Amino acid sequence: MDEARESGRGQAGMLRRVLPLLLLAAAVGGFFAAGLGRFLTFETLAGHRQELLDWVARAGILAPVAYIVLYAVVAALSVPGGVFLTVAGGFLFGTWLGGLSALIGATIGASILFLIARTSFGDLLRRRAGPFLRRVEAGFQENGASYLLFLRLVPLFPFWLVNLVPAFFGVSLRLFVLCSFFGMAPGAFVYAGVGAGADALLAAGRAPDLHIIFAPRVLLPLIALAVLSLLPALYKWRQGRVSP
Repeated sequence: MDEARESGRGQAGMLRRVLPLLLLAAAVGGFFAAGLGRFLTFETLAGHRQELLDWVARAGILAPVAYIVLYAVVAALSVPGGVFLTVAGGFLFGTWLGGLSALIGATIGASILFLIARTSFGDLLRRRAGPFLRRVEAGFQENGASYLLFLRLVPLFPFWLVNLVPAFFGVSLRLFVLCSFFGMAPGAFVYAGVGAGADALLAAGRAPDLHIIFAPRVLLPLIALAVLSLLPALYKWRQGRVSP
């Protein structure tokens, strides 16, 4: 009887862990099945630009709130559209409000995915981790802020991957949220600035240049910030090497 009860508890616990992941997978499948990605394009933005601007003017404070919710959903689903939404936020709200709204939405969405991954897989992977993964986990726990800031600042790592890796290595939610917010801030305001100046392009039916993030004047400062974020971890590693 006790064994059956324990087995039932174990199955219920497994279901609670897996259910968020199943719901997320169903939502992603529904997104693509419904073809919602076609709305996250500059063609759509250009075709409805005046309607959207009029709606923002009427909605007032509710407009950025609705935008943040939409961005959080897209970010949590990890479907393509983050950069587009950030540019659109700059177009609709201006560089600073648009960038901040995008940043808040992206951080909320990333945190949702982080929590789902940690709940569904984190404990299992840590229990089965080999020596290499245990060393990586120890590095994340000791220098989590440096690693997270580096991953967020360098625009080469997929958004979904940076959300999942810290969840597998025991990073706290508080640290994840803070590093995600500040690490994504430079890119968010760069793309929002692009959107803020894109009205003429959109009116002509043209898309803004999204490769601006890789321009030397933008990319080099981001890389410099990323390297600076790693200095504490490098210092600790150096101290460990030279200590007797």
